[in-house]
Amino acid sequence: MRGLLFLVSLGLVAAEDGLDGWLRYAPVPCDKGCHDALPSSVVALNSTETSPVYVAGLELQKGLQGIFGKWANVGHENCGDSSSSVVVGTVDEYTKACGSSTDDEVPELEEDGFWLSTRGDMVRILGQNERGALYGAFEYLSMLAQGNFSRVAYATNPHAPVRWVNQWDNLDGSIERGYGGASIFFENGVVVDDLTRAAQYARLLASVRVNGVVVNNVNANASILSPRNIEGLGRIADVFRPYGVQLGVSLNFASPMTLGGLSTFDPLNASVIAWWTNITDQIYQRIPDMAGYLVKADSEGQPGPFTYNRTLAQGANLFAKALQPHGGIVMFRAFVYNQLNESDWKADRASAAVQFFKDLDGQFDENVVVQIKYGPIDFQVREPTSPLFAHLQNTSTAIELEVTQEYLGQQCHLVYLPPLWKTVLDFDLRVDSKLSLVRDIISGKRFNRPLGGWAAVVNVGTNTTWLGSHLAMSNLYAYGRLAWDPTEDPQSMLQDWIRLTFGLDRSVLDTVTQMSMESWPAYENYSGNLGIQTLTDILYTHFGPNPASQDNNGWGQWTRADQKTIGMDRTVSNGTGFSGQYPPEIAAMYENIDTTPDDLLLWFHHVNYTHRLHSGKTVIQHFYDAHYRGAETAQTFVTMWESLRDRIDAERWTDVHFRLTYQAGHSIIWRDAITTFYHNLSSVPDEADRVGNHNHPWRIEAESMTLTGYKPYPITPFETASNATAIVTTSNSTIGTATTRLTQFPSGTYDLAINYYDLVGGRARWEIFLNNRLLGQWVGNNEDRLGHAPSVYIDGHSATRITFRGVHVRRGDVLTVVGIPDGIEPAPVDYVALLPEGVVD
Repeated sequence: MRGLLFLVSLGLVAAEDGLDGWLRYAPVPCDKGCHDALPSSVVALNSTETSPVYVAGLELQKGLQGIFGKWANVGHENCGDSSSSVVVGTVDEYTKACGSSTDDEVPELEEDGFWLSTRGDMVRILGQNERGALYGAFEYLSMLAQGNFSRVAYATNPHAPVRWVNQWDNLDGSIERGYGGASIFFENGVVVDDLTRAAQYARLLASVRVNGVVVNNVNANASILSPRNIEGLGRIADVFRPYGVQLGVSLNFASPMTLGGLSTFDPLNASVIAWWTNITDQIYQRIPDMAGYLVKADSEGQPGPFTYNRTLAQGANLFAKALQPHGGIVMFRAFVYNQLNESDWKADRASAAVQFFKDLDGQFDENVVVQIKYGPIDFQVREPTSPLFAHLQNTSTAIELEVTQEYLGQQCHLVYLPPLWKTVLDFDLRVDSKLSLVRDIISGKRFNRPLGGWAAVVNVGTNTTWLGSHLAMSNLYAYGRLAWDPTEDPQSMLQDWIRLTFGLDRSVLDTVTQMSMESWPAYENYSGNLGIQTLTDILYTHFGPNPASQDNNGWGQWTRADQKTIGMDRTVSNGTGFSGQYPPEIAAMYENIDTTPDDLLLWFHHVNYTHRLHSGKTVIQHFYDAHYRGAETAQTFVTMWESLRDRIDAERWTDVHFRLTYQAGHSIIWRDAITTFYHNLSSVPDEADRVGNHNHPWRIEAESMTLTGYKPYPITPFETASNATAIVTTSNSTIGTATTRLTQFPSGTYDLAINYYDLVGGRARWEIFLNNRLLGQWVGNNEDRLGHAPSVYIDGHSATRITFRGVHVRRGDVLTVVGIPDGIEPAPVDYVALLPEGVVD
């Protein structure tokens, strides 16, 4: 065996579409000595084809063939040739088959744990159960695929028993917050016939040790429980089972009425109890290993026990009792809140989870797990840890994370999420003044609970990249890794994923590492910082900027910004009282503005724009600086990726390049919108004199150009257009032209950037000419290429930027933009910018 290899690939294989994810098993350099030392046979200690151990044997065979070009026969009857075999199975199977005990070598394993030994002449992969054995096989192959031939012998056990993902797939085939294509599970109200992709997904999940999938949306359709769909769910479970992945189902609380024909769905009504018991028995008859149920109740319009003045615990226990005889669990979401009146200074959505659940602690059945979002609001770019984790000391809990980048760029922006997740997982809540890390609470360790763990909202779809973006897959990979061991380092996990996904080239490793590790801070900087949350449009698509949408509504994601002040006062002394929901040590920290970290200042305190941070900057100046700094960082992602052009296959390189280019442009749109909005609101100037429309010397406003077939158009919200104005064609059948003479620019070479709007509902086209010479042309088809929630409006969601590099310009040249409308899309243009080398507009 040899040590860890970091060798540069000497050639690139054919283009890849991303379907294999991190399980590519791409060739790794291996000389004859290395090749001879590899196992020549595989022994899988179970011959049942649906067994995870059997699958592990095939996976080992496939991996050895792909990585090293070495064919290994798979047997099942004995331990094989001890000098050249890899044996995979459970500890018990190994002891029976091999006639020897491993007691002296293998420490006691917990459920799903495994022991991997590459020492000696035989590789042994032994699981506490068959699922653990499969996990061990993937671990071994991951080492080999990264060129790691180390001799190891170690055991590893899961952090918690629940390691699930939640799909938000609808029965019609759409996916709520789906940015990677249609559902791989449902179409036209039923389960799809071809479940090949479902099996491939289970394989990916098993490789990162995820053990459960809730396949349908938490905003559940009751017809998921129809006889035809129960049979369909059974087929999904059948393709999951060989990978040790169990199926779960989201429920609509009112199903006994809407599907079952009862006159009530009261959780204490005998007929309702009987109905749920019967439907649960039917499901388990078809799916004997179903993991359990996920329930969203009395939240965002979903029905629940409050209809009958019952408690949430009584609602959860209804399902728990039906599941208990079958060994299933119910994951009950703590995402319960009411709409609020912003004029009430004490009103606070962040307080809802504790208000609804604290007094129910100890009233939930033992097979109930309360699923708590990491922060008190809703998957924002930064939130404090939910205080509810500190209050459910007699109730099993799980943390809810989101691989789906709902508020975080919707897979159109690179945002590597584990550093964000770690801010919560590693947070010490100091319950009873004792060490109380969130990761130890959800595992059950801190409060001695039998269950607990993890859930992540994941929006895989039929796109071959699974999530719509190759780079976004790092979040799914790292989620599984963290759910197994939350002490892992985000950068280390990331680099494993890079090697498995893109190969062993050191330049690729270093570049993608830098981009990814800088991505969350950059996104926070150009979207919303100091704890103000992500200033996206919460009333529409949750994608582009619209800070005004946060206020003057009942949703409670308020900034309470006015001409002088900004931020939520969540103190006990003068605000909503939310800070008092934390244990005393943490409450005291957040109550005091001097001890509140700057990055959460506006979450907990309402301050003047001129309030000075610990950094010495004022709040408003920090906003200006951070938004410019974040957008500048996003520009570097494009050039860094371009340096890898010849080191990554063309198909994936091109796809990622398109998204990073889009992000670079959209980060400037974000930057301008937020800084313009707060500059306009506060009237506080930017010390660096960047903010304000007159401070963009390289821009030509489209409305200032000579227009034919185009007309000026005021934009709402105003801050999502430079100078609050764009141009649109005078009708949807009129070609527009906008012309200007470049008298204000010296002769030279420029990057030519055009800000335009790409609405859904049309495929408008644009052309740009210099002295009647065509420089470039493009089509407004982001809805086809990006997958984010599109917009029918001219706004911060549809705002887009395209750049043509290296354009030679002479003073006095004539620049013309031509827009050809289509459908409802009137070929809108905001501005043109001519940027000298190194200038970020």
